[in-house]
Amino acid sequence: MARVRGGESAAYAELVLRHAPVAKRTAVFLGAGSEADDVVQESFVKAYRALGGFRDGSAFRPWLLRIVANETRNLVRSRSRRWKREELAVLPESVLDPADHALSSERRQELLAALKELPEQYRLVVTCRYLLDLDEQETASVLGWPRGTVKSRLHRALGRLRTQLPDKEVQR
Repeated sequence: MARVRGGESAAYAELVLRHAPVAKRTAVFLGAGSEADDVVQESFVKAYRALGGFRDGSAFRPWLLRIVANETRNLVRSRSRRWKREELAVLPESVLDPADHALSSERRQELLAALKELPEQYRLVVTCRYLLDLDEQETASVLGWPRGTVKSRLHRALGRLRTQLPDKEVQR
């Protein structure tokens, strides 16, 4: 970050290369769908412009993902409800991690369908914690919620998933 703040554009390019894949997954999982690349690009531009407000010693990834989450929310809000539902149902295979491929296609579809049925606040917290593999603090930063809210909403979301998938294993 010191190099970036010093005006070294190659240092920012390194940050972009390092964090672009998780930024894209975040945008897709939060609803950007096929417009995820645009959201990521706009997020990196906004992050670069806001570097003066970035706190020294803070982690870049949660800060960036919060910008991505906000940009994605803005995009989703601008769409009609029908378009939003269609985009949430589409997850391009190219953005899924190799670990996701280990799940059978059928199981993945069941989980995604159950996740889609959750209210937005629960869907967002499950997406951040399990699909993006963020810890509680990172999830709280990305979503702009207190850590306790993340814990309680995650607990409620997993409870709902257990009732939607009663014969399946849902972790705590």
